[in-house]
Amino acid sequence: MSGGHGHVDGSNKKIALLVAVLAAFLAVSEMGGKSSQTEVLTEHVEATNMWTFFQAKTVRQTVVRTAAEELDAQFKDAGAMPPAVKAQIEQWRKTAQRYDSEPETGEGRKELATRAKAHEAKREHARGAYHMFEYASAAFQLAIVLAGAAALTAVMWLAIASGGLGLIGIAFTVLGFVAPTLIHL
Repeated sequence: MSGGHGHVDGSNKKIALLVAVLAAFLAVSEMGGKSSQTEVLTEHVEATNMWTFFQAKTVRQTVVRTAAEELDAQFKDAGAMPPAVKAQIEQWRKTAQRYDSEPETGEGRKELATRAKAHEAKREHARGAYHMFEYASAAFQLAIVLAGAAALTAVMWLAIASGGLGLIGIAFTVLGFVAPTLIHL
């Protein structure tokens, strides 16, 4: 009987080692998930800021264009346009054009839209990573539960299933780090 008991102790040691490894991977997966979650929020705020700035530029551009068009229309009906008015209209039109694109400052509407889209892409990449880490964490947690059940019942298929779930968790963790947008579940 002690031979059988020793075998169970050996199996329990292997299962305990499996649980320790699974727990370590769970910690890595949870850390990756929290980091990705933080990045999702940061990039979302940055994208929102860029789109808000874009909208402000659009409003300014519309106001300046409207002012130029209104002044231009007033003097076209009245006849000759004074040079100062002509200069003001030209200045407003240049300002409206500058609001559309300012490559030197990166604060034109075109540049702001590009920057906003870049933040959105980073956000979606981080969101993909977050989901991979969440799936990995779930797989590791289930694997730990099955490993515990295997240790209590000495039913080896539970340990094998635990190991399989652990491998699935590892796969999701690796995807979270290297290719978070590869698959969508």
